Amino acid sequence: MENTFKILCPTDFSECSLNAIEFATKLGERLNAQLVLFHVLNLEDYLKLSPLDQEGKNQKDFVKEKLVNLQKAVVYEGIPNGLAGCEVDFQEGKIVSATLDYAKKMKADLIVAGTEGINELRSQIIGSRASRMVEQADRDILIVPRKVFFKPPRKFVYASDYMEEDKLAIQKVVEIAGLFDSEIDIVHVSFSQKAIDKSLHIAMVDEIKPFVRYEKINYVLKSYRDELALGLENYLQVAKGDILVTLSKKKSFFDQIFSKNLSKKMSYFLNKPLWVIKSF
Repeated sequence: MENTFKILCPTDFSECSLNAIEFATKLGERLNAQLVLFHVLNLEDYLKLSPLDQEGKNQKDFVKEKLVNLQKAVVYEGIPNGLAGCEVDFQEGKIVSATLDYAKKMKADLIVAGTEGINELRSQIIGSRASRMVEQADRDILIVPRKVFFKPPRKFVYASDYMEEDKLAIQKVVEIAGLFDSEIDIVHVSFSQKAIDKSLHIAMVDEIKPFVRYEKINYVLKSYRDELALGLENYLQVAKGDILVTLSKKKSFFDQIFSKNLSKKMSYFLNKPLWVIKSF
């Protein structure tokens, strides 16, 4: 069990989180993973509605029943297709901190969380809770927009900023992409078409190629005069990318992509799952 890939999927039983469960289950099938469905109780809000139930017994009974029903559905669909198992759990607390603490406790390899998508990422793009979860997590996290339904990914798009850690991050992408026989586009978005950008790109390709062995990798230098994120969104749309992958590092390309002033300009981009690599 120690070497089994572990996925944590927080759920509040909304349509948004149910879609994330489908993603987590389908990934878990390919990874032969152990999946945990996790709910955070908000006893304070519940007591405002049911002040006589001070222990929250009715709320806990309701949550248990919902989780068990989800577990049965996941086991029925997932186990025959390779999922190692599905467990459920819940606890009181604040959603983001309780989820991240639980992920550490169970040593999750990946958190799969749903978001309303365009409604809110950094207050507008991926939802305030999902955004805080991405920023505060110490492990990989996959954010799934509500209206994105699972299909085997044809193409992963990895946003590169020519960081040394790219080599390790791309290896992780290769492992997942290989399960689906997917293409990987390694893309760097530049403000210009200067010779120095092209030379940096060539140097990056020469360094990564012998380090990461995978036949279906494309190396792309994309120039865009406006914001980097819009250039990346444009590339995603044209190249028909299915999952965007970024490496989260302080003051990195990730921070440039998800700035607040871009939130209302982006649409296609936010209707794709976002995989943020946090550790190796």
